[in-house]
Amino acid sequence: MPNKQISAAAAAELIRDGDTVTTSGFVGIGVPEELLVALETRFVETARPRDLTLFFAAGQGDGKDRGLNRLGHEGLLARVIGGHWGLIPKVAALATAGKIAAYNLPQGVISHLYRDIAAGRPGTLSRVGLGTFVDPRLEGGKINDVTHDEIVSVLEVGGAEHLFYRALPVHVALLRGTSADPAGNISMEREALVIDNLAQAMAAKNSGGVVIVQVERMVARHGLNPRDVVIPGALVDAVVVAAPENHHQTFATPYSHAFSGQFRVEADTVPEMPLTPRKVIARRAAFELPINGVVNLGIGMPEGVAAVAGEEKLLPHLTLTAEPGVIGGQPASGLDFGAAVNTDAIVPQSAQFDFYDGGGLDIAVLGMAQVDARGNVNVSRFGPKLAGAGGFINISQNARAVVFAGTFTSVGLDLAVSEAGVEIRSEGRVTKFVEAVEQVTFSGPLAAAAGKKVLYVTERAVFRLRPEGVELVEIAPGIDLERDVLAHMAFAPEMAPEIAEMDARLFAEGPMGLRVDLLHLDLDDRVALSADKAQLFLNFEKMRVRAPGDVNKVRARVEAVCAPLGHRVDVVANYDGARIDEEVEDAWVAMVQQMEDRFYGTVTRYSGSAFMRMKLGAAFAREVRPHVFETATEARAFLSAARGGSFL
Repeated sequence: MPNKQISAAAAAELIRDGDTVTTSGFVGIGVPEELLVALETRFVETARPRDLTLFFAAGQGDGKDRGLNRLGHEGLLARVIGGHWGLIPKVAALATAGKIAAYNLPQGVISHLYRDIAAGRPGTLSRVGLGTFVDPRLEGGKINDVTHDEIVSVLEVGGAEHLFYRALPVHVALLRGTSADPAGNISMEREALVIDNLAQAMAAKNSGGVVIVQVERMVARHGLNPRDVVIPGALVDAVVVAAPENHHQTFATPYSHAFSGQFRVEADTVPEMPLTPRKVIARRAAFELPINGVVNLGIGMPEGVAAVAGEEKLLPHLTLTAEPGVIGGQPASGLDFGAAVNTDAIVPQSAQFDFYDGGGLDIAVLGMAQVDARGNVNVSRFGPKLAGAGGFINISQNARAVVFAGTFTSVGLDLAVSEAGVEIRSEGRVTKFVEAVEQVTFSGPLAAAAGKKVLYVTERAVFRLRPEGVELVEIAPGIDLERDVLAHMAFAPEMAPEIAEMDARLFAEGPMGLRVDLLHLDLDDRVALSADKAQLFLNFEKMRVRAPGDVNKVRARVEAVCAPLGHRVDVVANYDGARIDEEVEDAWVAMVQQMEDRFYGTVTRYSGSAFMRMKLGAAFAREVRPHVFETATEARAFLSAARGGSFL
């Protein structure tokens, strides 16, 4: 068997004019830097190869010179099809200047395209991208006016619209692993991710192309455990041993045993976030975290949610994920983004997007740059600035619930946070809530039609998506509605029947006790009997009921208190500040009816919120006695009159 090890310069010679080249990597993880350096050097010195098509899924760069930025030379590239462009400004500049044909497609779609190309299919059929700039009825994913070919089309399958993404042959795959034997078998034991390496290798090989893999070391022939081999030697044409400086684990970390999963680290080593507007936003988003749920956190502002979840001791009750294949643990940030510590598993990126596209995410917390009245969000294109969608479209379109997080305005914004709330020292010069987004990365109308739960969280106000559009539901203490919110929106939002004040704990130092709220650890205190065991007090103040498990916990606690009594009890229930999500409203009413049938005598309920009283009255009127009052005094007076005596 031949020895497949060659030099980086010899590997670069294998790439011909006009080839379609795919590369591995996510930010700085798994990027074949040695191969990219060699390709750039060859072009600079010889002006060859020319007119390449670059085909990549995740962003691969440091925002400056490394990664795919090395290919940002006029003449080297003729066409680029990519998922995320924000980290490769040198290539993005060629696209926005119209010097190359260029497309921005969803990261997960490109990941799946690799598999479909490998399998010889004509392309990828997906609902991902409908209603966004990728939809050919909008922009078709095209970045500039010199891009003419239609590579996305609309097809109706099974009575529903889908987008069809056309496959293309892959002539060269530039990939990366850790160890290789002379036959080209590749392992990835020191890499933070496995990404799409196997699918890319198969796509190139089955296209009649060349597979070149960068590694950090060679081992003896047959020296790798076959279970550790990610790319079999039969798929590999050449292996290049990289210089250490071109094979860092990430663009921020040369090597971390925690990122490779070799060892676990203490979970409490993450420093506490300072109390800033960023933390206020992360905290409010954390209120939506589903216990025992699967979560995706985007890059930037949403990264703070993981830190808040750590401070609130919630991480053991969540499964955090990242789109390149991380399941469990705590995601890293910055140029380490994509890596994670204490993970449960690292899976291929395409498998992760299978799970995401199928609705596996309970919630996603993502950034937002522009929002319009219909609830559309733009994070991908702002005039000449090309960020790209990355995995945003797959994630936001298919997660069961989405929180978009960001400051209310930007550029020059100066805020102070204290227990009094938010003080605006200097307003931002850029408005985020605009009349119409420049590019639709998330379709509000499609999400609203599907009944998706969507929140837009800022440091001073919270909005939600309704069928009518964006609705204002919360405002921070210290903020004037007209002066600080409505005056800085290019549209008039819908107004909730009652606009609540954002929770005071968001603006105070120290832990919020969110673990108690979300886990309902205080149910023993919320369900209590009077001394004579004749009255039951149910304190649901500020309680959030959003899942069947929440309903079952309340049922179990009431049963535990009432079942041993042997007689009925009169009930006063406090619903001040309570939130019962629409998805579990029927289950809650059914539970209350069961408790009334089994244990309750006269029941009164109260809430200071007129909207909550109306909602409770409408809900309970279907099945139970809807005695709902504004104050505890009124509720107790009714109970006293019903019992024919004084209330104790």
